Amino acid sequence: MQSVASAIRAALLISDPRAKCFAAREVARNWRLGKLAFEFDAAMPDEPARPETPELLPPNQMPKRGKFGSERGRIALWHSLAHIEFVAIDLALDMAGRFGAEMAEFGGREFTSDFLAVAADEAMHFALLARKLESLGSHYGALPAHGGLWEAAHNTRLDVAARLAVVPMVLEARGLDVTPATLERVKGAGDEHGARILARILDDEIRHVGFGTKYFLKVSESRGENPEKHWKRLVREHFRGPIKPPFNDSARLAAGLSRGFYEDVAI
Repeated sequence: MQSVASAIRAALLISDPRAKCFAAREVARNWRLGKLAFEFDAAMPDEPARPETPELLPPNQMPKRGKFGSERGRIALWHSLAHIEFVAIDLALDMAGRFGAEMAEFGGREFTSDFLAVAADEAMHFALLARKLESLGSHYGALPAHGGLWEAAHNTRLDVAARLAVVPMVLEARGLDVTPATLERVKGAGDEHGARILARILDDEIRHVGFGTKYFLKVSESRGENPEKHWKRLVREHFRGPIKPPFNDSARLAAGLSRGFYEDVAI
C-alpha cells in the first residue's frame, strides 16, 4: 500500500494546475477511504512544482489591478484570488506531509485528515476561480502573480507551531478579514455567481483557520506555553508583513481566534 507521505509528495511535485487539483483531491479521497498507509517515509520537497505561468513577481513589482468596474480590474481580482488558492493547495499538502507524523501524538490521524481535507477544499476553490476566469475570457497564468506566498511555508518548515501560527492563523485569517468586503463589491456589481463563490470560500476558510488554531493550542499546551504569548513570539520571528485591521472578529472567533491573540500586535 502506498504511504500517505509519498502520495502527498507526488502531488506537490505536479506543476500543471488542473492535474495538481485532481491529485490533491485524489490523495484526500484515498486517505479517507483507507487506501493510503499512515506512514511518513518520503520527505517533502523544499518547494512544490510550479507551472511556467503565471510569472511570479516580488510584491513591490506587482502591477496595479485597476478599478474593479473595468474588465481588466475584474480579471485581475479573480486571477489574484485563483493564485492564492493554488498556492494554498500546496500549503495544506505540505502541512499534512511534513508534520503529520509529529502531530500524531495529539490525535492519531486527525491532523493528517484535517489538512488533507483543507487541500481538497483549496483545490475545489481554485477550480471554481479558474472557471470564473475562463468565463471572463481569461485564464490562470495570464497575469503575473505574487511570488512570496510560499515564503511563509519555507520560513516555518522546521517548526509545526510556527507553521500553524503563520499560515492558518495569519495568512488564512487575513482572508476572513478581506473576503466579506470583496464579496459585497462583487455582489454590488451584479455578479451573483462570483458572490456565491466567495461566500463558499469564506465558509470553508473559517474551518481552515479553526484547524490551525486547534492544533496550535495543543502544541502550545504540550510545550508549557501561554498560547497567545507563544503565537505573538512566533509571528514576530517568522512573519515579515504587518498584521493590520480591520478584523472580521466574528469570523475569527468562530475559528477560535480571539482578539487576545492579535489585538495588541496590529498596526
